[in-house]
Amino acid sequence: MTNICFQCGIYRADKIIDPDGPVAICPECGHRHRFARLPLLIVSGASGAGKSTVCQFMLGRLTQVVILDSDILWRSEFNLPEYNSPDFIDTWLRMCKNISQSGRPVVLFGAGMGVPDNIEPRVERRYFATVHYLALVCDDHALEERLRRRPKWRGSCEPAYIKEHQRFNRWFKTYSSAQPPIRRLDTTDLDAETAANQVELWINEKLQNPGDSIRSN
Repeated sequence: MTNICFQCGIYRADKIIDPDGPVAICPECGHRHRFARLPLLIVSGASGAGKSTVCQFMLGRLTQVVILDSDILWRSEFNLPEYNSPDFIDTWLRMCKNISQSGRPVVLFGAGMGVPDNIEPRVERRYFATVHYLALVCDDHALEERLRRRPKWRGSCEPAYIKEHQRFNRWFKTYSSAQPPIRRLDTTDLDAETAANQVELWINEKLQNPGDSIRSN
């Protein structure tokens, strides 16, 4: 638990981060402890854009990273509007931070995780050297077809659900901020293997150049 001070035992997520160490400094007693400040890679996109399919296809293919789907920790109490549950975001950032202490960066798949405004202001974000964002997108018609093919119990064939995720998909497609940038991968005409290969190339690129920033394309 890197949020617990090894000296005074007080829990503080808001430790002072000195990136030159890197060290985390306890605000209570001033104790400094070293930690691994690795990049965090986030693969996002609207429901139906291909996140879960690509995530499942990639499991076991890469050993230099830990691949996780954010849905595994989802609970009903996190169900807040606009894909922005601070507790859910903080839980995942804390999880990724602790996993990365093993020396392997995390590649996190999740919808709201790919919205920089959901990630960048969070206190746990400071423990990562950088956060790289990749959004899977597709055209509206392809997104609707994919959602309608899902089992009925998931509720993704409801018109309101489809409309909302088409809107979210368009948000990724029109995002233009350079800081932080979001790389986009259009999956409209890609099969699962091809899309996974493209995501793997992006991961390898980010690991080779962890400090580089890449503009949206």
